[in-house]
Amino acid sequence: MLQRIYLDHNASTPLRKEAKDAMLAVIDEFGNPSSIHLEGRKAKGIVERARAQVAQALGASNAKIIFTSSATEACALAFKEKKLLGSKVEHDAVLAWISTTLKTNMDGRVTVENPTQSALQLANSETGIIQNLPKNLAASDLTQAFGKIPLAFSWLGIGLGVISGHKIGGPKGIGALIINGDLDVEPLIIGGGQEKGIRAGTENVIAIAGFGAAAEASSKDLNAGLWDEVSGIRDTLEDFIETETDDTVIIGKKVDRLPNTSCFSVPGWKSEVQVMQMDLAGFSISAGSACSSGKVRKSKVLEAMGYTEEVNKSAVRVSLGLQTNIEDIEKFFHSWNSSKKFFQARAT
Repeated sequence: MLQRIYLDHNASTPLRKEAKDAMLAVIDEFGNPSSIHLEGRKAKGIVERARAQVAQALGASNAKIIFTSSATEACALAFKEKKLLGSKVEHDAVLAWISTTLKTNMDGRVTVENPTQSALQLANSETGIIQNLPKNLAASDLTQAFGKIPLAFSWLGIGLGVISGHKIGGPKGIGALIINGDLDVEPLIIGGGQEKGIRAGTENVIAIAGFGAAAEASSKDLNAGLWDEVSGIRDTLEDFIETETDDTVIIGKKVDRLPNTSCFSVPGWKSEVQVMQMDLAGFSISAGSACSSGKVRKSKVLEAMGYTEEVNKSAVRVSLGLQTNIEDIEKFFHSWNSSKKFFQARAT
């Protein structure tokens, strides 16, 4: 059987052992966290422990952590009716709510003139490019940055933040909205008074436990410097590309990026063809964000950065995880480069 190598960690990460263990440990706790009897108090304790774990990992001890079903729901809570300004480099979950008037340069950096009326992601899921967030920013999508680079919500000086469980080795179907101070956030779902009255509905206790454990473990890995090792492996891949090819464009090479992300393009070799060829060879990569219903589309991010349509339609993303090793990257590059040479030979 073909042994697969997973290189699409920005789309979703494998479930961490710590998260799985935490979920299994509470799976029989059936009480409702809103009930005041023993079973309810035990469930409530699980939720509050996880809330504290997330707050600690995020450096948000003085902020409100509101658990949601996903980062997408958290974005809706954060951006609904606020009429914020933003850029086309934002994730679709943010683009659905903002006016895309902010300009992006070729390095992927966004100019923000009015922070209190603007939203800006901390790191891009497709390119890995990290933004310099201005003080007093209204809101920021922290989903890709959380757990991969040092950050403290209390230091960022932003009003609202959004994070997701399955990007850090937690389960799918759980996210959180981070609220600075006493900012007013209108609920999307009304009913009970759960989650401080901001998100009604009985909490997903099992997923929340997994999220909290994943956040705590992610923080330990970051502090131990494990992502620095991943950055070195990513750089080795790009060294291979630059040494062995002369027509490949590496996006964001000269600016700060997430340690695990490489976005590159061979003009003329379509993204979807590369993804399918690598899939058949046993490698999971992507062409931009995974949140496009399984379709490969032209990247709004690269378009906003000013790249040509030919570069745009040929870009792929390789995103590494803590499990990725140098042998994985060597195998990937050998297969990718062989496919590239085959494509170019047929094209001439």
